[in-house]
Amino acid sequence: MIELIGTWRLVDTSSCTLDGDPLPTPYGEKPTGIVTFRADGRMIAALCDGRAEVPGGAPREFVSYCGNYTYDGARLVTRVDATSDAPRLGTEQIRSVSEEDGLLVLRPPVETVGAIRRQRTLRWARVGDA
Repeated sequence: MIELIGTWRLVDTSSCTLDGDPLPTPYGEKPTGIVTFRADGRMIAALCDGRAEVPGGAPREFVSYCGNYTYDGARLVTRVDATSDAPRLGTEQIRSVSEEDGLLVLRPPVETVGAIRRQRTLRWARVGDA
């Protein structure tokens, strides 16, 4: 079981259809983010498109949230009590947790956007202790 407690830097993101076809990456071509998990069961995360300018005047993809979390070694559940994304407030954000090449890998549940079912993956490198 990977030890979550500490601070992690977003290394990369990916998104694909359930058939494995690649989709645009979450948070653009230069994703950036940080997440901290504390031993007292609190977490805070902030993620965004890290490019200096977003092409075509598109809005910059950004989200931040925090809350109490539980972790059983395979599944992370955060009860969101503050967020930049109002529909997340009061929800449970569920992520599967694994480790690949020393990185923390978080995957939200499969979601449907339009007619496409997609799976997002976010990979994190430990940068410090909480």
